[in-house]
Amino acid sequence: MYEGLRTVLILLTAAVLVVALARVLRLPSMLAYLAIGIVVGPHALGWLPASEQTSRLAEFGVVFLMFSIGLEFSLPRLIAMRWQVFGLGGVQVVVTMLATMAIAHFGDIPWQGGLALGAAFSMSSTAIVAKLLAEKLDLHSSSGRRTMSVLLFQDIAVVPLLIMIPALADTSRMGATLGTALLQAALLLALVVMLGRPVLQRLFDVVARRKSSELFMLNVLWLIVGMAYLTEHFGLSMSLGAFLGGMLISETLYRHQVEADIRPFRDVLLGLFFVTIGAMLDLTVVWQRIEWVALVLAGLVLGKGLLILLVTRLSGADFLVAFRTAAQLAQAGEFGFVLLTLASASHLLTPEVAQPSLAGMLLSMLMAPILIERARQW
Repeated sequence: MYEGLRTVLILLTAAVLVVALARVLRLPSMLAYLAIGIVVGPHALGWLPASEQTSRLAEFGVVFLMFSIGLEFSLPRLIAMRWQVFGLGGVQVVVTMLATMAIAHFGDIPWQGGLALGAAFSMSSTAIVAKLLAEKLDLHSSSGRRTMSVLLFQDIAVVPLLIMIPALADTSRMGATLGTALLQAALLLALVVMLGRPVLQRLFDVVARRKSSELFMLNVLWLIVGMAYLTEHFGLSMSLGAFLGGMLISETLYRHQVEADIRPFRDVLLGLFFVTIGAMLDLTVVWQRIEWVALVLAGLVLGKGLLILLVTRLSGADFLVAFRTAAQLAQAGEFGFVLLTLASASHLLTPEVAQPSLAGMLLSMLMAPILIERARQW
């Protein structure tokens, strides 16, 4: 009990100091949490021992993030932006995955691991990019709209990728496993959308009439955890359930209130998730394979950036818009960590591959604010 309390106290103290420093330096809080994890993790000071309980709690950070993304998911908005979302976004994700798989082949990485690695590298940071664009009032610029379209597709693509990666672990039954999982997801989605929306609207109407913020919050938490449990029970990811729950709430009158109420839970648990990601980083392994770290960093910033530049130009944008769009997306993302962790847990990637990849992804995110600001000055 005492050791657990000491660990919590150390984490809270480090979080207060490092997040405050990040605010002063105008860096995203996420990077501060990653730094905390690197320092206090089992591969450094060892103050945060690896445990299933900590990892399980941290998973709920991703669950709340996916619920928040579901709240932003609107079918009319998606239809209005369909060409940029599915055209530009779809091509970027698919080409990044295929290019990574081809390069990984020359590094003697099995195609399943290369595909999973490509899925992780195809993600960009919604948390960093959206925040920076909002602060600079660039969300509705030509490059901003294209960037947000790609990020929206990436957020949607996470759902099937979370299903695909575990299925890659068993190639003999991969087709059947993937097909079954997708069919389950489609049936569950149809059932939830048809039955869930009217039920939730009536439920929240009743709760709202009680004028109890406590009861309202309990119902929101019940929905998030219940949907996460439901999808995991059917062999799908908790994140998928949370996404569906958020999507259902987005069609009701209570979307903005729910979003405001869950933000503290989401931010704290998501912070814990990034601490556990940082704790995974073994600096000894990273230093031994520093050339791989450099390769991953170059691939994410230069390779991925060039790919997005070309795809955006081919979509009809002028060079400056394409250049800014590329700079805004040339980094790894928070869901990349989720996919990389899942690939490692599914034994698709060895530590010798996962550790340098993790380090390169972290460095690309550290560089993102600088690259985006430089691109704005052109």
